[in-house]
Amino acid sequence: MKSLSNVSRVLVICLALATLLSGCKGKSDAPLFFESNRKGGGEADAPVKDVPADILASQKAFTNVSKKVTPSVVNISTVSRKKMVQPFFEMNPFFEDFFGAPQTRRDKSLGSGFLISKDGYIVTNDHVVRDAESVQVKLSNDKVYDAKVVGGDQKTDIAVIKITAGDLPVAVLGDSDKIDVGQWAIAIGNPFGLERSMTVGVISATGRTNMGIETYENFIQTDASINPGNSGGPLLNVYGEVIGINTAIVAAGQGIGFAIPINMAKPIFSQLIQKGSVSRGYMGVTIQPVTEELAQSFGMKHARGALVNDVLKGGPADKAGLKQGDVITSLNGTEIKDPSQLQRQVAEAGVGKSVKISVFREGKTLELNMALASADSAPKQRRQPGGGQQQEGEADLLGLVVEDGEQGDGVVVINVARGGAAAEAGIKRGDVIVSINRTRIGSSAEYARTIQQAARGGNMTILVRRGDASIYFALRLK
Repeated sequence: MKSLSNVSRVLVICLALATLLSGCKGKSDAPLFFESNRKGGGEADAPVKDVPADILASQKAFTNVSKKVTPSVVNISTVSRKKMVQPFFEMNPFFEDFFGAPQTRRDKSLGSGFLISKDGYIVTNDHVVRDAESVQVKLSNDKVYDAKVVGGDQKTDIAVIKITAGDLPVAVLGDSDKIDVGQWAIAIGNPFGLERSMTVGVISATGRTNMGIETYENFIQTDASINPGNSGGPLLNVYGEVIGINTAIVAAGQGIGFAIPINMAKPIFSQLIQKGSVSRGYMGVTIQPVTEELAQSFGMKHARGALVNDVLKGGPADKAGLKQGDVITSLNGTEIKDPSQLQRQVAEAGVGKSVKISVFREGKTLELNMALASADSAPKQRRQPGGGQQQEGEADLLGLVVEDGEQGDGVVVINVARGGAAAEAGIKRGDVIVSINRTRIGSSAEYARTIQQAARGGNMTILVRRGDASIYFALRLK
């Protein structure tokens, strides 16, 4: 009986719950603790009814970019073999006799890229596929292809790979010269192996140079999240056009990523497709920045341009009449702000092209025409010699001790006094002083007379030869 009584209680409770639940049925069968919006068949209203139209439009623009462009973005995986380091024994000449050839390990890495032709040409970063034994490409439809490296350029970190396929979706290339700081920037790629990830930010800056990342730099900076695996993927505008190739991040900072402008990349990957390598223009000069002190000493109103500190005999610049001490201020009508810009523009101008340069020489502006040669024909730099031995002697008013150079070509700095004007400017022991205020120095006697005369003005410009390079220094006497 006791057990029957318990069963009866359970039946009564179940019937009561069923009655309550049936009474709660309305337009939705969802439990009471869920709030469904009307669009989903529920009775509740959305918490925010009036979303601004511009926000909805921006959201729609981003989703449209994702739908249209993602099919042309690929994931790249590579396998390479690298030598394992044996720090304690490998330098021993008998290492291989006892232990055999150094061992290697197989490294796998991930990256991104984007299709630029229907028959399978893909642009990515050179560091993604460099030294790879095998390269595989995965498309947005999950099809996987083996790829071959068509060519790579380390100086710009651009590479082209190829898969055998047809009728592929192609990315549309935009115009990176027309972007402005503050515009939307969208990155799509394969960060940490998370396929087809999309992040959104803005263009933080343009024309970033001297970052120490590549030889030729003109980066777009963006705060759209770029992570390992994004390398080689596209940076897009709101029209879905490729404006850059995502390349690098600042590891110590968040929201600081860099992309190669697509206008800079186009001639590079075009040459890689055509011949597998890149040829660049060459002037035959060495250059350095124009500091405020140098600008004042040359009589320039602003510190800009690239100062020519050496001209290669017989090179394009020498034939065009460029001289040591000239400041190159423009190339083909484009103002030159610093040496890196000049270097990049000359490289992009092309081999055999004729360019017009403006130079500032002794207070006047001159126009010169120059036919660029190939950078491949540039002579190899000589090995830089070591500095001279330190010798005792009384320092002059610049804080230097010098001696005659070889064949009357300048004077050699054999000692630099700490705290002197020369030391503060950056002159080092072993430097050869070639000229002072454009006056050539042939001996220590000429050097002594020249600095005495130049010291009356308080400032002087000294040209030194350091190894294979020539460098200008501006000294201010106290």
